[in-house]
Amino acid sequence: MVELQQSLTFLGSIGGLALALLGAGLAAVLSGIGSAKGTGMAGEAGTGLLCQDPSKFGKVMILQVIPGTQGLYGLVVWFFAIFRMGLLSGTLPALTIAQGMQYFVACLPMALGGLFSAIAQGRVAAGSINILAKKPDDWSKGMVLCITVEFYAILSLLASMLMIINISK
Repeated sequence: MVELQQSLTFLGSIGGLALALLGAGLAAVLSGIGSAKGTGMAGEAGTGLLCQDPSKFGKVMILQVIPGTQGLYGLVVWFFAIFRMGLLSGTLPALTIAQGMQYFVACLPMALGGLFSAIAQGRVAAGSINILAKKPDDWSKGMVLCITVEFYAILSLLASMLMIINISK
């Protein structure tokens, strides 16, 4: 009776696997969007400085790359989720709606944390490039500010990974 009710609902028609894949996909895509936006902001600030002083390319590149880590973290969560689902075994796993929802919810911290922290980190990196332009000896202070934002991306990664590990098969 419960199976019949589930099959008649919207979630029952798309299945647990679809929910799980949606969550994993959101972790990768939203983190990637945030990283693209963050690295883009830092890159825009960096190009302005490099027009004036091309010798600072190495330091500018480091500051620009930092907001890109969230995209990598999102990809790690995506890969780990599909691994735990059993998609890499060569067969299509049958996940219940409850299991699919568990994967979906477990991937949300990285999806949302990656999106917002990468954009915030891009803003901090752009500001750090301004430090590099005006006080080149103090550029490491800007790096410390960027790393502070990175901490929250790492917490998002940790939250998603711990939840995915604890989903029972």
